[in-house]
Formats: sequence, structure tokens, C-alpha cells
Amino acid sequence: MIEHHARTRMPSLLRQPNHQFLRFAAAGALGTACHYLVLLALSAGAGVAPGPAAACGALVGAVVNYWLNRNLIFRSERRHAEALPRFAAMALFGALLNGLIVGALARLGLHFMAAQVCATLLVLVLNYVMSKKWIFPSQE
Repeated sequence: MIEHHARTRMPSLLRQPNHQFLRFAAAGALGTACHYLVLLALSAGAGVAPGPAAACGALVGAVVNYWLNRNLIFRSERRHAEALPRFAAMALFGALLNGLIVGALARLGLHFMAAQVCATLLVLVLNYVMSKKWIFPSQE
């Protein structure tokens, strides 16, 4: 009885396959690929120092993610003046949370790459929920 009750209260994201979540994750992967391509092109190709090249790549990846999420994943009509600052806040929060999680898990003895995988999965789910409910909520 308790198990059935817990299952019915679990968010639908965790209860059943969610195609929107999978598209969100794929958009994130595409944004990350763009980030890495810009980093590689600037650093290895144009001789830009790695730090600034990574920052430029991250910015390009964020723009790609914002566009994909707003226009294809959530099909939002929310004005950019409202959605973009929220997206930027979510991205900053996610980056900080990622660093805290990796640091904490590494201090507990987990290999830093395993810690990064854990952080990535947690931040991915959190970013999806924030995007769906706060940044690009449905108009219904």
C-alpha cells in the first residue's frame, strides 16, 4: 500500500518515459558539442588561450541551448526579456551546484570523474524542471 502511494506521488518525469526530457537532454548534448567545438577551434586553431576560448565556447553553448529549449523543446512564447534572465540565472546556479557536488563527492573519496557524472545527472534533472516550470512554462 505504501509503495503504491509513493509511486502515484512521484513526479511524472521519474515515473514514465518522457520524450520532452529526452529532447532536452539531446539539446544539452548539442549545446555542449558546440561549446567544445568553439573551444577547440579557438584554442587549437586560432591560438587563443584555453581560458578565454573555454568561456567563448560556454557562451556559444548556452546560446544554442537557450534557442533550442525556447523554440523546439518547450515551444515557449515567453518574451526574451523574461525568459533570458531566468535562463542565465539557472545556468549560473547549475554551474555553481555542479562545482559544489563534484567537490563534495571528491572529498568523500569518489573519483572526480564519477563525481562529475553524478553532478551532471542531478543538474540535468534540476535544469529540466526549472526550464519546464519557471523559464518556459506551457501557456495552457
